Amino acid sequence: MGKRGFIGGIALIVGVIIAVVILILCTTRVPAGYVAVQYSMNGGVKDEVLSQGFHIVPPTVKTTLYTVGLEQSYLTSDERGDSVTDESFSASSSEGKAIQIDLTFTYQYQPENVTGVFNRFRGQNGKEVRDSFIKPNIISWTKEVVARYRVSDVLGVERADINLALTDYLSKRFENYGITISNVSLINVEVDEETREAINAKITAQQNAETQGINNQTAIDKATADAQVARTNAQAKADARMIEAQAEADANKLLEQSLTDNILKQRYIEKWDGELPMVSGDNSMILNMNDLNKEQK
Repeated sequence: MGKRGFIGGIALIVGVIIAVVILILCTTRVPAGYVAVQYSMNGGVKDEVLSQGFHIVPPTVKTTLYTVGLEQSYLTSDERGDSVTDESFSASSSEGKAIQIDLTFTYQYQPENVTGVFNRFRGQNGKEVRDSFIKPNIISWTKEVVARYRVSDVLGVERADINLALTDYLSKRFENYGITISNVSLINVEVDEETREAINAKITAQQNAETQGINNQTAIDKATADAQVARTNAQAKADARMIEAQAEADANKLLEQSLTDNILKQRYIEKWDGELPMVSGDNSMILNMNDLNKEQK
């Protein structure tokens, strides 16, 4: 190989290396669940966003990532998820009681609106928008919802309804910003000791009242049932007497209807012993019909 050929080979290798470096520098990877907004200093923001995968973009074009998949986020006092510092917050109940709240939510940027998010928030990426806009407003608007409820509701069985109300309210508030909020949940709620003791005492009193009400209703139900049984028994006895009396009356009526003159005469003859009756007359005179018959003979 001559000198010229050697130099040409070196130049080719250098060219390939430069091409590879440029290719690497111009390659942008968009992770799964994200899209990328393209912008440049001279061309501004492009309407077309980049979906997940590898893309070749000019060196002058920059990209900013936004999640379009569901992302879990936290506002808690412990190190959980993206809440690396104490991000719990205080809210007031409808009675004005202070409540310390830990909260979780999911969010995502609407793919068709990410360029609007980029412009609205001056090029901040998705995580920066989450920390500077989403979380502070989650706190502010959650306080508005919690203020509608009593502290006993927030601590008690109404928690599930409050979570639904929060999700609905926050979803509507963020919708206009191209951000979808879902699955908002109060995961920990704390109050001062005095308030907790008062709530526990109220719950105990309510439980006692409910138990007494159940006992009272049970006694009323038993008394009502006993009275019904007594009425039923009395009615049964009265009906039995009525049936017996009716049967006796019907029997007497049948007997009366069956006693005709011929039957009475027949029964009289069957019972006669052959002796004529003695007849009383005037002056205390007694006439014996048997003696009279003897004389006639």
